[in-house]
Amino acid sequence: MATGQTDADLYENDNLKWLSIVFALLAMFLPTFFNLSDRLWQSEDHAHGPFVLLITLVLFWKKRAALLSSSTASPQPLLGAVIFFFGLLLYLLGRSQDILIFDVGALVPVVIGLILMTRGWKSLLALWFPVFFLLFLLPIPGFIVDAVTLPMKIAVSYVAESILYWFDYPVARNGVVMYVGPYQLLVADACAGLQTLISLEAMGLLYLHLVKHDSLLRNGLLALAIVPISFTANVTRVLALILITYYFGDEVGQSYLHDFAGLFLFLVALLLIMLVDTLLSACLKPAPQTQWR
Repeated sequence: MATGQTDADLYENDNLKWLSIVFALLAMFLPTFFNLSDRLWQSEDHAHGPFVLLITLVLFWKKRAALLSSSTASPQPLLGAVIFFFGLLLYLLGRSQDILIFDVGALVPVVIGLILMTRGWKSLLALWFPVFFLLFLLPIPGFIVDAVTLPMKIAVSYVAESILYWFDYPVARNGVVMYVGPYQLLVADACAGLQTLISLEAMGLLYLHLVKHDSLLRNGLLALAIVPISFTANVTRVLALILITYYFGDEVGQSYLHDFAGLFLFLVALLLIMLVDTLLSACLKPAPQTQWR
C-alpha cells in the first residue's frame, strides 16, 4: 500500500534538489570565477566584483523560501528550458572563445531558466533583485568604457579645478592633467571612470533594496539621485588626493592614502545617499490634516 509524502518529506526533497542545483552551478561557473579573480578582479576598476558576488549569494540565501516553498510553485518548463539552453550556448561560446562578457553573462539566463523550470514566475519575481544584481558582475566592453570615461574624467577635473581655484589654490588644468603648486597629477580612470560609477550605482541600488521604502516616488527620486551623488563622490576623492599631494608631497599622495581614498569614495557616497534619503523623507512626508470643528 503506497503512502503519500508528508510536507516534511517534500521540503527535504526540495532541499536536496536545490542543493544539487547549487553544486552543479558551482562546478559549471567555478572556472569562470577563478578566471575573474586571476585577471579582471585584480584591477582597481573591477575590484567590486568579489563583493557583488558575495552580496548576491547572501541575497539569494535570504530569499531561499521563494525557491523551497511548494505553495508558490508553478513551473514553466518550456520557457525555462529555452532560456536555460540559451545561457548554456552563451557559456560555451564564452569559454571556448575566451569572451569574458559571454562567459560571465551566461550566469543570468542560466539562473533565470532554472528558476522558471523548477518554480515559475512567482519565484522569479520574488528573486528579481538578486538576479538583477548579477548584472554588475558583467565586464563592460572597452570601447564603451573609453567613450564614457573620458568625458567623465574631464568633467570631474573641471569641477575639482573650479573648487580649488575658488579657494585660491595655485591650480591649473590641461584636459585631465591637474597642476597644483609644483605637482602634476593625472586624473586616472579609477578616480572618475565608468567602472567607479557602476560600483557606486550597485551600492546605491543595494541600499534602496535594503531600506524598502513604500513610496514609489521616493524610490525613483533616490535612484535618479545616485548618478549625481556618484559624480560628487568622485570629485571629493580627486580633491582629497590633490590636497594630500599639495600639503604632504607626491610620495605621500601615492602611498597607502591613495588606496584609502577609494574607501573614502564609497563612504562619502553612502553618507550622501543617506542624506538625500533623509531630505526626501522630510519633503515627501504627508502634511498633517487639520480637523475643523
